[in-house]
Amino acid sequence: MKALPVEPSNTPLAIGSKIRAARHAQRMTIEQVAESTGLTKGFLSRVERDLTSPSVASLVTLCQVLSVSIGDLFAQPETHVVRLQSAPRISLGGHGIVERLMTSRSEKRLQMIRAVIEPRGEGESELYSVDCEVEVLHVVSGTFIIVFANERFELEAGDSLTFPGREPHSWINPTDAEAVVLWTLVPAASR
Repeated sequence: MKALPVEPSNTPLAIGSKIRAARHAQRMTIEQVAESTGLTKGFLSRVERDLTSPSVASLVTLCQVLSVSIGDLFAQPETHVVRLQSAPRISLGGHGIVERLMTSRSEKRLQMIRAVIEPRGEGESELYSVDCEVEVLHVVSGTFIIVFANERFELEAGDSLTFPGREPHSWINPTDAEAVVLWTLVPAASR
């Protein structure tokens, strides 16, 4: 079997920002890392800015001190693009509303739902709740009223409201203009 000749990439691997993030996650200063690894502050600073590459031995030591695996430094982040036009439609109830799931279906940490509410559109007549810890509502355009058992908030474009996810609520678009809102649920609501 013949091996495929692969030309090495001349693109430098940028791992400095990941090393800096690991250092910050450990709440360590560059001085503390230098002392723990035996590397100089100047060298560590150049590594974090991708101005130099550490040797394998230095990288192993650095990763041990920062409690990060070497593989994590070279792993590509898992990313998902959701285009508005192809985002799946969902329905959490209400009248005069089109909701689209703007995060990947596989995302469990949070969900973002984009809702376009027709003029005078409204939620369920009975208050309801969503199975998540926290909800954040952000009004992109228009006016939006969110109704709780004992209070209501009228929100304008640019306003946001954070509340417990299991708090019963409903909503109304009280105007003759369309409203667009983003709901963020943390963690993603169970299905």
